[in-house]
Amino acid sequence: MRRSGAIAPCVMSTLHLAAGSKCPPYQSGMMRCYSMKYCPYAKRTLLILTAKNIKHDIVNINLQSKPEWFLEKNPLGKVPTLELDGRLMYESLVTCDYLEEAYPDPPLYPRDAWSKGQDRMLIELWNSKVAFILNKIVTAGGDREVYSQIITNIPEGLELFETELTKRNTKYFGGARPGMLDYMIWPWGERIPVLLLLWGDETAISKRQFPKLFSWMECMKEDPAVKALYINPKTYVKYYQDRPNGLFQFDMEQVP
Repeated sequence: MRRSGAIAPCVMSTLHLAAGSKCPPYQSGMMRCYSMKYCPYAKRTLLILTAKNIKHDIVNINLQSKPEWFLEKNPLGKVPTLELDGRLMYESLVTCDYLEEAYPDPPLYPRDAWSKGQDRMLIELWNSKVAFILNKIVTAGGDREVYSQIITNIPEGLELFETELTKRNTKYFGGARPGMLDYMIWPWGERIPVLLLLWGDETAISKRQFPKLFSWMECMKEDPAVKALYINPKTYVKYYQDRPNGLFQFDMEQVP
């Protein structure tokens, strides 16, 4: 299922399918990822599929009107969901750990068991201290009061990762190249510039406060897997600004 050569071995990516649609025919032996373009959790799994050069297809799901057949596959109705020859697996960290074990080249976790445990601990720390708060901010729907209440909690979480990157003294958390920790937190790193465009607040999260993290974000944008799946800040802004009006433009093109 792995292939050599160009990065991003995605052989099919559908528009976002809704209730009443039919599930696209499945190709035997092909890894399939049920996803949503703007879901940071689904992006985790897509990053690992791409970084490991695993041949796959993507079936995008309209999470506001989920197909009946998708709910049969995953009763939680969540993405990412992986399918391989009738077998199904979901939850982002579960799927990514599976891909790491099933496709060990290149290895994304440290070989040392303690260091691997530390990285997994940091992923959980990011989930609670950064991702959870960023999710609330970008979906606040222009409510500045909500934003003001939440944004003050972000620096504390980011400071933990600024300190960790300083301690490691490496380009990435994974060392000379991105590792699992880098890929698991990147979907929210990609959204940090969105805050300035959405709220016009240059003081909440700045390069002056977090020079190591901002340098890390620039380096991550040069990684082939990140490049293949990158969504620019203006596109995110358009997507999040339309949500309060009931518009979920899952299939819109990138904003130039």
